[in-house]
Amino acid sequence: MTAETPAAPIDERDAAMTELLGIRSSIDNIDAALIHLLAERFKFTQQVGRLKAEHGLPPSDPDREKRQIARLRSLAEDAHLDPAFAEKWFNFVVAEVIRHHEELADANGAEGL
Repeated sequence: MTAETPAAPIDERDAAMTELLGIRSSIDNIDAALIHLLAERFKFTQQVGRLKAEHGLPPSDPDREKRQIARLRSLAEDAHLDPAFAEKWFNFVVAEVIRHHEELADANGAEGL
């Protein structure tokens, strides 16, 4: 017998790897669903951006953003997700949405010339 601790039996390691693969498969499925949901979300925000551009409305709506942050933080708490993470995610998405809205507003302004 050596002073080293023996490795876990092969059967336990195989079972752990099988379980790990199953968990990772679930994570991959959730990631795919999130991408599809984000794509749907951006389809709607593009509609909002076109409406804003056509009617001369500003690309951002700080009051709505504040309400959404409060709502999402509350939802995150209920779901046992870090509310700060939910807020960071929202701010990241909104920054991209506003960028799209600004591009649409610029394009609409150029069409009006």
